[in-house]
Amino acid sequence: MNGPPRDFHETAHRYNAGKLAFNIMHFGRLLRAAGLPVGPAHLVTAVETVETTGVLRKDDMFWALHAAFVKRREEEDLFAEAFELFWRDPFGGPDAMSLLLPRNTVPQDEKKKPNTSRRLMEAWRRPQPPKAQNAPPPPPEETMDAAMSWSDVETLRTRDFDQMSADEIRKAQRLIRRMRFAHFAVPTRRLKADERGPRLDIRRMLRASLRSGGRDIPLRTRGPAERPPPLVTLCDISGSMERYSRMFLHFLHALTGDRDRVTSFVFGTRLTNITRWLKARDVDHALGKVGQEVTDWSGGTRIEACLDDFNHRWNRRVLSQGAVVLLVTDGLDRASSLSEALADAGARPHESPLGRQVERIHKSCRRLVWLNPLLRYDGFEPEAYGVKAILPHVDEFRPVHDLASLQGLIAAMEAPPPKRRAARHPSAKV
Repeated sequence: MNGPPRDFHETAHRYNAGKLAFNIMHFGRLLRAAGLPVGPAHLVTAVETVETTGVLRKDDMFWALHAAFVKRREEEDLFAEAFELFWRDPFGGPDAMSLLLPRNTVPQDEKKKPNTSRRLMEAWRRPQPPKAQNAPPPPPEETMDAAMSWSDVETLRTRDFDQMSADEIRKAQRLIRRMRFAHFAVPTRRLKADERGPRLDIRRMLRASLRSGGRDIPLRTRGPAERPPPLVTLCDISGSMERYSRMFLHFLHALTGDRDRVTSFVFGTRLTNITRWLKARDVDHALGKVGQEVTDWSGGTRIEACLDDFNHRWNRRVLSQGAVVLLVTDGLDRASSLSEALADAGARPHESPLGRQVERIHKSCRRLVWLNPLLRYDGFEPEAYGVKAILPHVDEFRPVHDLASLQGLIAAMEAPPPKRRAARHPSAKV
C-alpha cells in the first residue's frame, strides 16, 4: 500500500479519529509486510471497530483489531507479537515514544526476545532513508562476464546441508519455498466429463437435450478422473539426521501447501504425526509448533519400534488409497537384542523385525522411496545392518543432502513410477 485509500480518509475524519486512524494504517502495513493478507477494506473495518469499542482498555483495542485483521487460526500468534511490538505504553521510555518515527530501528529490548518471529522483525525494520540530492553518485559497479563461472545459487544447489553456514541455510530455505511441484496423477473411481470417455453421461445428455426442446439428444460421455496419489513421509530426526531432517521439513512444508492428502510423521525414539502443524501457511509458525510438540529431537534412533508403531496405528488409515511413501533416514538403527540374535544365528537382515516392518509398508503402498543422505559419498556400500534390512524392500534409493537432490526428487515424482522389480540383495551395488 503506497497510501491510505480515499474511503479510509473519509472514515478517519467522519469519526474524528485523529492520529489513531493513521496509526492503525501503519499497524496494518506492519502486518501486511509480515505476511498477513491485510487490504484497504480491513483498515476501514479496523477503524470502525475501534471507534465502536473504544480505546479505554488495551484488551478492547486488541480484540477489535484482532476481529478486523485475523482470519485464520495460525495468524493469531503473529498478530499478538505485532500488537505488543507496535502498541506500546507511551510512558514506557524514550525508545517506546519513538517507535513510529520513520528512522526507527529495532528496539534493544526486542532484540533480546528469542520468541519474536523473524518475519515480524524483518517487517519491522524500516528501509534506509533516501540520500541527499547533492550527494556524489555511487561508483559504477564492476561487471564481469559470467558465461564461464558459477553463480552463488548454482554453488548452493550442490552444497551439502551439513556444511552450510547460517546465511547459506537461510538462502536454501528461501529457494525451497520457491520450488514448484508437479505430480504424477493416477485414475480414480470417480468419474468426470470426458468427450472420449467409455461411459455415457445420461444427466448431461438430458440437460443438453432441453436446449432443443427434446428433439435432439447429443452424445455425452464421462471417464475416470485423475488425481495425484496420497503422499506419506516418515522422517528420521535423530542426532545423525538433524541438519538434513530440518531442511527436509522446510521442503515438506512447501510440498504440503502445494497439494492435498499429504501426511507427515517424524520419528527418533517415538513416532509423532506432524501433519496438522505443517498445514499452517507461515513456515516459521509451522516448524515452531513442530519443535514444541516433538520431544525426541537429536536423540537416539529406534527405526524398528517406530515403524512397528506406524504399521499398527496408521498403515491402514493413510496407505489404503495407493499412497507414495518417502522414508527419510540413514538406516543407522540401534539394533535390538532380537535382531542381534538373528544375525548371530545366520538369518538374513531383510528377514529381521526391521525388514518385516519395511516389507509391510512396501506391500501396502504404491511406491516406497528411501531418501538417505549417506548416498552423498561416492564409495557408499550397504554395510550397516539397518541398511541391509531396509534396502531389499524399497522401489527407489535416492540421496537427500543438497538442493540438487531435492530437485531430483521432484523430477522423479513427476514421472510415472517404474514397475516394481524383484527385491535386490543387500550386498548389491547401489
